[in-house]
Amino acid sequence: MKPASRSLQIKKKKAKAGSFQKFILAPKKDRTESKSPGSEAEALQLALRYLGYRSRSEAEVRRYLRRRGYLPATDTVIEKLRTSHYLDDAAFARSWALARAQNNGYGPKRIDQELRSKGIGQPLIREALRETFDQVDEGERAKRLLTKRFKSENLTEPKVLRRAAAFLQRRGYGSKVIFDLLRYPIEED
Repeated sequence: MKPASRSLQIKKKKAKAGSFQKFILAPKKDRTESKSPGSEAEALQLALRYLGYRSRSEAEVRRYLRRRGYLPATDTVIEKLRTSHYLDDAAFARSWALARAQNNGYGPKRIDQELRSKGIGQPLIREALRETFDQVDEGERAKRLLTKRFKSENLTEPKVLRRAAAFLQRRGYGSKVIFDLLRYPIEED
C-alpha cells in the first residue's frame, strides 16, 4: 500500500568491506513536476523517441509529455510535431482502425472504444470506421472469426450459440451482424 502524502524510495548506501549495507528512506522524485522552460528540445526529443515505436495520437503524446514533467513545453512540442507531420490524428485513426479490423478481426464498436481511449474525436472516428468497413466486409470478417474459433463445435447447440454470440460482441460486432450470422436474437444495441 502506498502512503497517501508522499511516496518514499529505498536507497542503498555504499557498504564498506566487511560491514552490512544500510538502507535509508528518501523522498521519491516526482515526475509530474514541471521541467525548466529551456527543456523544450529535450521534450521534443522525448516525444520523437515515443513516436518512434509506433504512431500515436496527439492526446497520447500530450499525456506522455505531461507525465514526464514537460508541462510548459507540451503545447509547443505538439505544434512542432503537427507541422512536421509526425502527428496526424486523422491518419492515425484510419491506420489504427484498418489494422485492428484486418489483423485482429475487431468490429466497429471495439475499434470506436479503442480510438476514444486514445483521445481521438468522434468525427474522426466515424470517418475512419466508415473508410475501414467500406474496405472490410463486417459480416464476412465475423464469419471467418467464427469458423476459426468454433471450427470443431456445433453452432446449433444453444450453449455454443450463446458463447459464439458473446464472442462476437466482445470483438465489437453489432447485434444485426451477429443475428444475421447466427440467426440468433440478440438485444438491440
